[in-house]
Amino acid sequence: MDIEWAKDGMTGELFIVQARPETVQSQKTQNVLRSYQLQVRSEVLVTGRSVGDGIGQGKVRVIRDLKDIERFQQGEILVADRTDPDWELLMQKSSAIVTNRGGRVCHAAIVARELGIPAIVGTNNGTEILKTGEDITVSCAEGEEGRVYKSLLPFQINETLLEHLPRPRTQLMMNVGNPDEAFRLAAIPNDGVSLARLEFIIANYIKIHPLALLHYPNLRTSEGNVDVALCETLEQLTIGYEDKPQYFVDKLAEGVSTIAAAFYPKPVIVRLSDFKSNEYANLLGGSLFEPQEENPMLGWRGACRYYDERYRAGFGLECQALKRVRDEMGLTNVILMVPFCRTPKEGRAVLAEMAKSGLIQGKNGLQVYVMCELPSNVLLAEKFAEVFDGFSIGSNDLTQLTLGLDRDSALVAHLFDERNEAVKCTIAMAIAAAKKNGRKIGLCGQAPSDYPEFARFLVEQGIDSIGLNPDSILKTLLQISEIENNANVLK
Repeated sequence: MDIEWAKDGMTGELFIVQARPETVQSQKTQNVLRSYQLQVRSEVLVTGRSVGDGIGQGKVRVIRDLKDIERFQQGEILVADRTDPDWELLMQKSSAIVTNRGGRVCHAAIVARELGIPAIVGTNNGTEILKTGEDITVSCAEGEEGRVYKSLLPFQINETLLEHLPRPRTQLMMNVGNPDEAFRLAAIPNDGVSLARLEFIIANYIKIHPLALLHYPNLRTSEGNVDVALCETLEQLTIGYEDKPQYFVDKLAEGVSTIAAAFYPKPVIVRLSDFKSNEYANLLGGSLFEPQEENPMLGWRGACRYYDERYRAGFGLECQALKRVRDEMGLTNVILMVPFCRTPKEGRAVLAEMAKSGLIQGKNGLQVYVMCELPSNVLLAEKFAEVFDGFSIGSNDLTQLTLGLDRDSALVAHLFDERNEAVKCTIAMAIAAAKKNGRKIGLCGQAPSDYPEFARFLVEQGIDSIGLNPDSILKTLLQISEIENNANVLK
């Protein structure tokens, strides 16, 4: 709808003046399958692992540090050593992304897929070879190897209109982190949101560590003096807020509710914050509260933070925001999900902590899922089923921990493969255990859209839902419909 509003200058009341059907955006079809084809080739400057199947081009902008981000212009190609959640607003402005480090499921790859931006990761020397200001073409349309070509090359986009799309038995859900994209993405055929990441909202809209807000204005330097500069910056970001922690609650509730409203009444699974300690440290004031860890990927992250005395107050703000979304805004389609939960006992501790803020499992229909991303989640699935209402398989971390490799490392990226027999065994075990105990189970990861045979495997195991990045929905929908139809024929 196209709605016009008026605000009374005396009372501040809002009135709807008129409302009529919107006739521009609503006429744009989302049921279009796009394929890219490079028409001319030139000198290959660097290669790496391709992310997506698109082509992007523009001028290079090498960014070595976040302090240089102001130089970045809309439509340039971001070239960096690696990315983390602090870079996501910058990534939105890019026409393509190239990184030295990372594999198919590193941060840059995950966000690029969600944004629909072509990316090449694990080039090793992209920041050394590519120079700021030069024109390049980034091609992910030639298989698993992504290639960066010299100059702007002509390419063709083929569009196939998909009318009367089939709706498979297996639910196809979407991974969404950016509230600004939510209403556009909701127009793509989907069965809801399989993964809404709080990290994007916290890093890009809030920008402040929750404990820094709770301890303002007593933030102190390592010498014990009040950090005046930090307090002034925090004050500028939270203008209008006497109660500084309320800023965190309001902004987080605003972001989550936007995603939930866009997809309502379909389920929206919101994962509780899963920053690693080094990522939390990058937030404003974060370095005052975060430890130095040798391997943050396997350290103080996910569930173990929520009930820890050193962070539970920060988690309390998160819970307040989510309670507002469900209970005050009425968006009861929000399902909460606990990440990196190592034991059933830890799961119960998190539920108890949530209850202190009024987020009580079962009350007002609240469901709480667990990310099935650790071998312990699979081996003790029946016990986890006693604690949680459902499972969502996080295939990225599950593959990492099953095969014992760092998914952010380009050195072992060639070994990272969800199709590995050991990984498939753990996934099959998890699905069987969830079914046995009457719990819903889905998967949010890239493998089903990259590998049709992996999607077939999930369907054959009877998984309830598959979470995909938006650019993969239509292609995978057609593949899974065909798989299910063939299975019915064989029966």
